[in-house]
Amino acid sequence: MNRVFVTAFSVALLALPAIAANAAESTQREPYGIGLEGFSYPYPVSMLPLTNDGEQVRMAYMDAAPAQPNGRVVVLLHGRNFPSSYWAPVIRTLNDAGYRVVVPDQIGFGKSSKPSADLHFDTLARNTVALLDHLQIAKADIVAHSLGGMLGVRIARAYPDRIGHLLLAAPIGLEDYRLYVPPTPTEKILENEDKLTADGYRKQITQPTLFIMGADDHNAPGRPNAPEALRPKMGQNAELAKALAAKMPDANAEVIPNTGHLVFLEAPTKFDELMLAFLAK
Repeated sequence: MNRVFVTAFSVALLALPAIAANAAESTQREPYGIGLEGFSYPYPVSMLPLTNDGEQVRMAYMDAAPAQPNGRVVVLLHGRNFPSSYWAPVIRTLNDAGYRVVVPDQIGFGKSSKPSADLHFDTLARNTVALLDHLQIAKADIVAHSLGGMLGVRIARAYPDRIGHLLLAAPIGLEDYRLYVPPTPTEKILENEDKLTADGYRKQITQPTLFIMGADDHNAPGRPNAPEALRPKMGQNAELAKALAAKMPDANAEVIPNTGHLVFLEAPTKFDELMLAFLAK
């Protein structure tokens, strides 16, 4: 996937009406704003002004400092259907271990601006590095979930000197969805991306990399649009992660049983154990 087309992520689940214990007194909650106005985040939110494709936008982010710093920084990258607030338990775990934790809402998500133009992974990567520059962070580790895993890979490949460790929690993009889903037309494909093979792309990720997968995670974007006969073959994510890790210079895959796509929320104790051991290497 060379480009990601996201205009805004759904906040329908967040905007469910509040139901009082007494049905007669129940009232409907006011809907949240396009920037999740009215929805609280677990840590203070700051805004970074940016320019994307000539449009003025603002990137929301949390910057959580530990009580006893170990001198390390971790950037958390959210998935497509989630605001960065869902990282709250992981932020606490990392803070307790001494890590400063930077948690952006990518442009188009959460409390960040919702631009009129298409979103591109390259733009999101530049925005994330611009945030590191703004915070005067020379190097950080990345912990990324779902779609954030694809972004984390793009950042690690494009800015190898800025990233120490790369932890991919239930990432998507482990298989070539074009083998199953009819292609979506795009205006153009960058020439250098056209020439880069999958094997060449993998070899460009030289940082220590860890996949943490849920054994029951069979998420596969585009599955409903694939021919019915091919749908069962999609989303074998744990096996795909193990196979991919074996082909990378310095990668491993850990699979947590009885766990799905939200691996760090479904199995927090095991996830924290694996994450902290990996980042400490």
